[in-house]
Formats: sequence, structure tokens, C-alpha cells
Amino acid sequence: MNGTKLYQKLAIVPIVALGLAVAGCNKQADNGTIAPTTTANTSTTTTTEKNTTLNYSKNSPLDTSNMFTQTDLTQTVDNTTNAKKITLEDGKDVTIDAAGTYVITGTAKNSTVIVNASADAEVHLVFDNVSITNTNKPTVYAVNAKNVYVTTTQNSTNNLKVTGEFTEDDGNEINAVIFAKTNITLNGLGTLNIDSSANGVASNSDLKITGGIYNVNTIKHGLKALNSIRVADGTFNINATKDGFHSENEDDLTTGYVYIAGGNFTINSEDDGIQGTSITEIDGGTFAINAVEGIEGTYVQINDGTIKIYATDDGINASEKATNYDVQIEINGGNLDITMAEGDTDALDANGTLTINGGYIYITAQFAFDFDLTASLNGGTVIVNGTQVTSITNSMMEGGGGPGGFGGPQH
Repeated sequence: MNGTKLYQKLAIVPIVALGLAVAGCNKQADNGTIAPTTTANTSTTTTTEKNTTLNYSKNSPLDTSNMFTQTDLTQTVDNTTNAKKITLEDGKDVTIDAAGTYVITGTAKNSTVIVNASADAEVHLVFDNVSITNTNKPTVYAVNAKNVYVTTTQNSTNNLKVTGEFTEDDGNEINAVIFAKTNITLNGLGTLNIDSSANGVASNSDLKITGGIYNVNTIKHGLKALNSIRVADGTFNINATKDGFHSENEDDLTTGYVYIAGGNFTINSEDDGIQGTSITEIDGGTFAINAVEGIEGTYVQINDGTIKIYATDDGINASEKATNYDVQIEINGGNLDITMAEGDTDALDANGTLTINGGYIYITAQFAFDFDLTASLNGGTVIVNGTQVTSITNSMMEGGGGPGGFGGPQH
């Protein structure tokens, strides 16, 4: 197991709001005992007072060793004495054109914090009880910089809202409450509430989240990025009409991935809970997902975590959205509890291969498995409708059946 230690100034605020969801994932086995948390070649996120240690999966299809920098993981700003202080005003945009730290406070309507600095600039925005409500433009617009950081101060509550239709910028869509044309990192020890008539947070490059509390309500995607979404920690309550997390880059099919090392997630989505069009990798975290499809990608790898899914189409789906990777679902560890709606639905649906090497998987579904190529059960514990299985039977190859078995033709 590869390990990389990344230091933080302060601990990320612990959250227990998903306790009930966690308990729901610890299904009882046939003998009445609680299923243990199992781990196989996994990654864990451990937060202490001074540091966070990320132990990455050695089987990762991604280069996880450089996912986060020390700056990404630092949840506070050391010295704000020399930082520029900005108080927001109604109808006035704030333009930041130089590297540095900017502490932002106040309440405003129709005001945008614009970052338009040099290509090598590191710009740090510190939100201290900020409230912005706009009609047709982002509250934060990162036009140019090497990296932009948005850090919420400890115990602060920050409200960002856009109510109407977004206006284009020189023909380019900038339809998110926080919109970045460059890399952006969200972190801190406070709360960020986002309400959007389109997307919540969007980046045309990499979007990283390493700490903080995020309550996101959107008409489109909750969190969106072209190259990648990377989550080290944080608490997320997301209600989205489209995907909760969505990463896609049609111009570079090696990118467009979602990587999650830890955090607490409550996702209610009318499409996918989490979708990385190339790779979706989960190395830890606690998840309660209610969606049409819970987790999706071309290559879906789950190494650890406590994951509870209710879905109306597929619980976990691997389908070809990026030709650079083989279509597959690979489960190496973690606790998974997947409940499917009635009808033509599949708990694990791979339009390629399905491999289970470890973990505890509890499935409640009429159709548990659907795969186009091969499937192998090499380890772990798999329980389908209360009965442990020792092999994977393809639902699409079976006939008949009811809620207690595998049956019926599948898509």
C-alpha cells in the first residue's frame, strides 16, 4: 500500500449527520451478526488535530500520489494580517488581478468576485460570513490564475445564490454559482450554502475539495469539472436535478474522472449520484445516494468506504463513455448496501467485466448482476436478497424469477 502524508494546520470539522445512513449500511448477515467492514488494498483518510494521512490504493488506475498538495489540504490561512480586506457592496464587482490572500466579508446583491490574474498566480479567497445573491451571473468567477482557493473560516456560514438565467461571457457559458476557467480548490472549517438555477460549482480544469461543509441545491449538476473532481474530505448535502458530481472532458478522454478519498456525502439526484465519464474511484468516505444511477463511469473502482445506494435504474454502472479505458466494475473493499427499485433495474451493471475481490456487498434487487463480458467473485462477502452467493450469475441470461432471485431479460 502506498502512503503519502499530507499535513493540515487544523483538523477538519467532524460530522455525524450521516450516522443513520452509516447504520443502514451495516446489514445483518444470516447469523444475526453485523457485517464487518472489510478492506482489500484500500485507501483510508485519517484526520487528526495536526495532519491528514491518505493511504492510496496500490491498484488505482489513477496516479493518486499527486492528487492533493499541502496547500490544498490546509484548512486555515496562517497569516491574514497582510491580507487585503474586501467588504462586498450591492451592484459592485470585485476584481482581483494579483496573487495573494484576500479576506472577503459582507452581504451584497448582483456582485461578483472576479479573479483575473497572471497565469502563475496563486490566489487565496478567504470567505468570512459572505452572502451574495445574483440574478444572472456567478458569485465567484475565476477567469485566470494558476490556482484559486476558496477557504471558509471556522464556524462561518457563507451563502451564495443565483436565481435567474446565466448570461454568457463572450459566447462562453459561465453557468455556475462558482465558475472557474482554471484550477480551483474549496476547503476550510466553515459552511458554504449554494443555490443555483443551473450548476453549483464548475471548473474547466480540476476541482478539488478537501474540507468544509457544502449544502448544494441546483437545477443542473451539483459539482462539475472538465478534467477531474478530487475530494479528500468534507461534508456534502447535494440536491441536483442532474448529477451530484459530474466530470467529463470530450476533448481529452484520459481525463474526466472523479476521485474520492474520504468525506460524508448525502446525494439526492434525478440523474447520476456520481459520474466520472472516464474513471470513478472511491477509496473511502460515507455515502447515502438516492438517484437514477448511483455511481457511474467507464471504469468504476471501489476500494473502501461505506456506501448506501437507492437507485431506480442501475446501482453501479460501467458503460463506455471514454474509449481509453476498459469498461469494468472492480470492487476491492468497503461496505456496500444497494437497494433497487422494482422493474428493469440492476444493482451492478457492467457493459464489460465485473470483478469482486473483496468487501461486504448487500444487495436488495430483482436483478443483482448484469454484465456483457465476464464476471468473477474472488473474495469478499456478497449477499443478495438475504442469501450469500458464491458465484455471480448474469441476470440477462436467466429467465423468470422474482424479488428473491435473478430473472428476466435485461438491457
